Amino acid sequence: MINKKTKFCKAAALLGAAVMMISALAGCGKNTKVVLTAGLKKNEVFRISSASCVLPEVMVYLTNMQNQYESVYGSQIWNASDGQLSLEQEEREQVLTQLARIKVMNLLAQKKEVTLDDKEKERAAAAGREYFTSLNSAEVTALNVTQDLITKMYEEYALAEKVYQTIVENVNPEVSDDEARTITVDMIRVSSAAKASQVLGKAKEEGVDFETLAQAESEDQTVTQSFGKGEVSEALEKAAFNLGKDEISDVVESDGSYYILKCISTFDEAQTKANKEKIVKQRQSEAFDTEYTAFEQTLVRQLNEELWNSVTMIHQDDVKTSSFFEVYQMYFQHQE
Repeated sequence: MINKKTKFCKAAALLGAAVMMISALAGCGKNTKVVLTAGLKKNEVFRISSASCVLPEVMVYLTNMQNQYESVYGSQIWNASDGQLSLEQEEREQVLTQLARIKVMNLLAQKKEVTLDDKEKERAAAAGREYFTSLNSAEVTALNVTQDLITKMYEEYALAEKVYQTIVENVNPEVSDDEARTITVDMIRVSSAAKASQVLGKAKEEGVDFETLAQAESEDQTVTQSFGKGEVSEALEKAAFNLGKDEISDVVESDGSYYILKCISTFDEAQTKANKEKIVKQRQSEAFDTEYTAFEQTLVRQLNEELWNSVTMIHQDDVKTSSFFEVYQMYFQHQE
C-alpha cells in the first residue's frame, strides 16, 4: 500500500514552498491534538482560542485532497486500510491537523503583530475570486462555500506563511563548508564479517576495480553514495570522512552489517551547496517549531465531536474540484 504520509506530502506540495513549510511542521509526522469539547456552534468543527474553523473549510481541503489523489491513483484508493483506520479516515485526520495548524499560526501572527499588507490582501481576493468562479453549481452546493470564505482561507494561508518567515528570518544562514561537506564513496555492504574480510582482501589487490567488485559483491543495489555529516551512522561517517581520495577503508561494522568504502570524492561543491541549504532549512524549522509549540500549548482547543464524526468525502461525479492549492501557488508563490 502507498505510504499515506508520503501521499499527503506529495499532494500538499502543490501549494509550493508555503505549504511545504506548513506540512513539514504539521501533516507529515506530528499531529496537533484537539481537545474534545461540547458547546460549539452547529456548523463549527473546532475552535482554538478565538480562531474558528467551520465545516465548509474542512470540505474544501478534504475534497481537493481527495480529487488530487483520485486523479493519480483512482477512486479505489480509499478501499485501502492499515488495519486500524481506513485511508479516508486517515486523510480526514490529516486535514484536521493541517487546518488546526493554520489557525494556530494565525493566532501566533496576531500575537506578533504580523499582518498582510494591502497587496497581499489583493492577491488573496484575486485567488478567492478565481477559485470560486472555477466551481460549478454542484460543487458550490456540496462544499457550501462563498467567495468571501474562500478569500478568507487564502488570507489565513498567506498569513501562516508570513509569520513563519518572520520567525525564521533571523536564523543564522551561515554554514561552513566543513559542516555541509558531502563525500562520495563506492560502498560494499555484506552481512557476514568473514565475507567482509574476504572482500576487503580482494579490494586491496593490485589492479582490482573497486566499483566492479562492489557491483558483484555488495548486497545493496546502489554502489555509489554521497552523504553529509549526520546522514549515516557514526561509524560509517567517521570512516568515510577520514578517507582521502581513492583510499579504501578497513571493514566497518554498523547496524549488523559490514562495510568497505572507497572514497571517490572528498568534496562535491554542488552537493555541499545543496546541503548548506538543507541545513539552513532544518535550523529554520527547529526555530519555528520551538516558538510554535510553546505558544500552542497555551491555547484552549475545542472540537465539535458529533459534527466531526459526520464528515465524509464527497463521491459525486460532478464534484471534481482540485485546484484550490494550485490557485494559491499561482498567486503567492509565483509573485516577486
